Amino acid sequence: MAGSSRTSSLASAYLIALGSNRRHPLYGAPAGVVRAALEECAALGTVTARAPVVASAPMGAARRRFANGALVLESVLAPPALLAALKQIERAFGRRRGRRWGDRVLDCDIILWSGGRWRSRGLAIPHPAFLGRSFVLGPARAIAPRWRDPASGLTIAQAHARLTRRRPLPR
Repeated sequence: MAGSSRTSSLASAYLIALGSNRRHPLYGAPAGVVRAALEECAALGTVTARAPVVASAPMGAARRRFANGALVLESVLAPPALLAALKQIERAFGRRRGRRWGDRVLDCDIILWSGGRWRSRGLAIPHPAFLGRSFVLGPARAIAPRWRDPASGLTIAQAHARLTRRRPLPR
């Protein structure tokens, strides 16, 4: 679905994932950065649920452990406008463009949207990689276990269970 970035009078619900693996001079360790960013997101609408902040292993070029969280936000902002606002929060926290998967003060991603699918330049909802990321699915499951991925039909709880289930050892 494509659309304009104007706001509408009806609020939509968004599942947003947040992560950090660098200290911030004001908020301290990455967990403090994520907690502060969760609060900053309240300026974009009404936060109806916040997941506990969890630690996760580094991935890609990142060298430090991450702190990850998630929230459900009701907002009148259309997906592109919300993404722009989230990127502004990242910049306010000191995020700078750098190498993909590198260390970062703050990363905010729109994972799911009550409007289903969205495709435009620079934004895809559902987030294209979220089903393979336990650091997204774990916090999301804590606050939105019944939300469904419109592409696979899986709930967050089902996707998390599939990703984290024990697999038998090869013979």
